[in-house]
Amino acid sequence: MQLRAEPSDAGKRLDHVLHERLPAFSRSRIQQWIRSGRVLVDAVPRRASHLVRAGEAIEVDPAEAPPLHAAPEAIPLAVLYEDEDLVAIDKPAGMVVHAGAGVHSGTLVNALLHRFGTLSGVGGALRPGIVHRLDRFTSGVLLVAKNDAAHQRLAEQFSGRQVEKTYLALVHGRVKAESGRIERPIARDPVRRTRMTARLAAGRAAWSEYRVLRRFQGFTFLEVRIGTGRTHQIRVHLASIGHPVAGDALYGAPAKIEGQPPLGRYFLHAHRIGFRQPTTGERVVVESPLPRPLELWMEALASTV
Repeated sequence: MQLRAEPSDAGKRLDHVLHERLPAFSRSRIQQWIRSGRVLVDAVPRRASHLVRAGEAIEVDPAEAPPLHAAPEAIPLAVLYEDEDLVAIDKPAGMVVHAGAGVHSGTLVNALLHRFGTLSGVGGALRPGIVHRLDRFTSGVLLVAKNDAAHQRLAEQFSGRQVEKTYLALVHGRVKAESGRIERPIARDPVRRTRMTARLAAGRAAWSEYRVLRRFQGFTFLEVRIGTGRTHQIRVHLASIGHPVAGDALYGAPAKIEGQPPLGRYFLHAHRIGFRQPTTGERVVVESPLPRPLELWMEALASTV
């Protein structure tokens, strides 16, 4: 591919210019091409940090991305429920659901393939069986489809908002009302792209309902029910009302709590999920108890009062 740097490109990094001009390719892929000498500027290889000048001729020789697939790994899994169509896993905090963003092993998918072999292929080779996700540092119930028909029927329930999802969360501050509803659209933060935000008028519709389960000095323990499944939804919504989830520094929680050990995760747990069994239509409810380390961390708060 032959490109010519425009005046508007002047002063920008080479990888940034190429990402803008070739949006079909990821920045990491473009950087790989630059490192391997597949990008020339005026016939000379340059670094990704090269500052482009107007009029420079940029030649790109794209390389095909290597085929990606998930491989089985012998990683322990806690199974909460299983039938011929699906399995409900108690995902631990710290485990990534599937490969991506530099993570290629140690994921839930790697463990699932070792434990169950063939899973639904609807999600592709990197996400076999994955119908929905939980953030890396969130624990709790996660459904996995064993076959394509079950995957499609479960996906329809999720998209049709027929799946009941209930979480437990410990948040900073005193939540004044005993219960409440947060209904704010969620969008990608235009400044910090790793974050989502509920402070813009635009975005995807989202609602979360909460009720107080217990109060501590400086913290409130909540049950949260969500009717939509937006990225970081509970974390964003609770932070938007001034009560970030404990341990969630990305959305404003302090990194350290005086007198408390480091959490090393979010105090957010997918406690209960209710859905219809894909084949029979029977209602199924699966629960995961609050992990013991979170119970102990919360009890330590109570002992300080």
